[in-house]
Amino acid sequence: MAREVLLPRTLDDLWEIFHAEPELHLYAGGTDLLVKLRSQPPLPSGSPSPLVCLERIDGLKGIYEEDGLVCIRACTTHSEIMKDPVIRQHFPVLTKVLSLLGSPHIRNMGTIGGNICTASPAGDTLTPLYTLGASVEARSCDSGRLMPLKSFILGPGSVALQQGEILYGIWIKKDHDFNIHHFEKIGQRKALAIAIASMAALIKLSGEGTIEKIRLAWGSVAPTVAVSHTIEDALTGKPLTENVLRDAMPLVTDALSPIDDVRASAGYRRRVATNLLLRLLQYKDA
Repeated sequence: MAREVLLPRTLDDLWEIFHAEPELHLYAGGTDLLVKLRSQPPLPSGSPSPLVCLERIDGLKGIYEEDGLVCIRACTTHSEIMKDPVIRQHFPVLTKVLSLLGSPHIRNMGTIGGNICTASPAGDTLTPLYTLGASVEARSCDSGRLMPLKSFILGPGSVALQQGEILYGIWIKKDHDFNIHHFEKIGQRKALAIAIASMAALIKLSGEGTIEKIRLAWGSVAPTVAVSHTIEDALTGKPLTENVLRDAMPLVTDALSPIDDVRASAGYRRRVATNLLLRLLQYKDA
């Protein structure tokens, strides 16, 4: 039996649907959910829970600034985020990531909220958002709450949304003073590839080449995005040199917990993710 698809136009419409259909499935661009549903066996007879498409709710779209923070509403598409001048100026690492995400068609349909709520260890937007210290805002019909993104992502495919809640927006501080914004992912091909391993890095490098501040995050090498303050502390105050980065590589190995799957072995993922640290040498004389 085919699922019913509902298309609310306002948040009030959505809350009414939640009240009537508590077991609904939400989506926006559908680039993840619809592919997943297509691979599932046919539904048994009965009344399957409806699909609710959020793409027509204007209140869930757009980017705005408030008190030194930037809010990206959850149904803003990847293409819209890439083009936004505030994002390009203050968060170039996010712009860089989105330029590598899928195809133009996927970027035009897919939303940042969908990428976050899919909670894939390989989700491209997650590593830069972790390094940027992003928070997420969840809302229900009568309340809202803010939490760090790292607390919102519970594990593969699992997020901290409660019954009747949606992801409303992503909040990022504007006052980052990093002068190096880096992202790289390794896949089985150069384009349209799910990451075997990825790394986002934000660095404040002094004029003398000393790492004054650094944030690192790895994707596709652990159940959630892998971060380590131990690695960041080991690099802070050191010159950006090959020897310094190589000395930190054993700490990277210890911080990762990759798996074997059809795309790569755990050992290969660990080796690639560790070697990604050496890519930072391109900024040595920046």
